[in-house]
Amino acid sequence: MREIVLDTETTGLDPKAGHRIVEIGCVELINHVATDATFHKYINPERDMPEEAFRVHGLSEEFLRDQPLFSEIAEGFLTFIGDSPLVIHNAEFDMGFINAELERVKLGALDVLRSIDTVRMARKMFPGAPANLDALCKRFQIDNSGRDLHGALLDARLLADVYLELTGGRQQGLELVGERRQEAVRSLAPPSVGPRPPRPHSPSPDEEARHRAFLEDLDQPIWLDQGQ
Repeated sequence: MREIVLDTETTGLDPKAGHRIVEIGCVELINHVATDATFHKYINPERDMPEEAFRVHGLSEEFLRDQPLFSEIAEGFLTFIGDSPLVIHNAEFDMGFINAELERVKLGALDVLRSIDTVRMARKMFPGAPANLDALCKRFQIDNSGRDLHGALLDARLLADVYLELTGGRQQGLELVGERRQEAVRSLAPPSVGPRPPRPHSPSPDEEARHRAFLEDLDQPIWLDQGQ
């Protein structure tokens, strides 16, 4: 099963207000486990960088000015994600920005139903507890010490580990190991055998004759049939 963990960094909170994507990072999952396949691009937003957004991700207007436009990376992005489900932390936010960018270059919006929102998963699993990425990393003992600033690829990698925990991926693996161990034990057991054929227990004619001769030498043996 292939899934894509996706994260973006932006110039602000609302694409309808003219804010744009400045970084996009994707990590491929196979059966909930991250592979080495990734997609990562910085993007020129063709606008200024508000101070509030810069404090979140540290991407300056000067740095981004030399990066490709979204129109230049859009085809590669769509090819990488294919038709795989998209695992996103707060999916409504990222999908809103991605679809705004795709519609701007006339490539058509992605179906929001293909997204898997890990914020909703976390809130359902841990009602009332913080559901941000840092809190979930702490809960699941995932090392996020290198996350001084937000980064799309770094956050996608961390989210891949969080998603594995939210889906019980490690426990599933342990169950699989247990099943394999049981199979190994069964393979070492001796083969089952059917019931043994009955052994003959009736005395032979010679044994019966010797037994009668023995009884005749005894004085009224109690096991001798007196009516015989």
